Amino acid sequence: MIIKITKSISDVLLDFDVIAFKMAISVNDSSHLEALINYYEELIEKSYTLEEVLEIKEIKAARNSYKALGKDPSRYRLACESLLRRLVKKNKLYRISDVVDLGNLLSIELKRSTALLDFDKIKGDVYIRRGLESDIYEGIGRGIINVSNIPLYCDSEGAFGSPTSDTLRTAITADTKKLLLMIICFDKCDKEEIILKTKEMFKKHINVSSIETVEVIKESI
Repeated sequence: MIIKITKSISDVLLDFDVIAFKMAISVNDSSHLEALINYYEELIEKSYTLEEVLEIKEIKAARNSYKALGKDPSRYRLACESLLRRLVKKNKLYRISDVVDLGNLLSIELKRSTALLDFDKIKGDVYIRRGLESDIYEGIGRGIINVSNIPLYCDSEGAFGSPTSDTLRTAITADTKKLLLMIICFDKCDKEEIILKTKEMFKKHINVSSIETVEVIKESI
């Protein structure tokens, strides 16, 4: 598998990039992560106001990128911003599974949207393109949402994810054996630091038997 960022994104968002991993995993409940989840819940609640969340460098860059693509980031919030806002408002994180919950914590730690996807449910290579008005997209727990003018993650069967919401087709379940993890960068980022931090968190907190990076390329002119 390779991941290709198409010109419909890279021509507008010059710094847009993706850091991706393939992992062999087993999915369990997240009870062993409770202390870590509580730590992040309390940390974010104490560290920011709703207004200050919007000034976080990575969040600000992502929101400005949505605007550059022609999307209102306040109506179609990025997943990472939604997580941070939830915690600032003293709401707890959902407990889903250790893999999904750790992915949410990684997103909070990095201040970037992350995609956690069932690798085996993705057909062929992944390409990331600008959403169209004709795209029919059902977000997890959100029904049909308008994904025009935001980055869409697609395979040979169509769109399966975005920085706003993923779909059920590639969602992590108890039967998932391989994980595709994508970290979405709307601004220039320290890739090596992100790779080290991601590997450290996942090796330490869930059952990972292998982890490797996935090639990401930008479509040439």
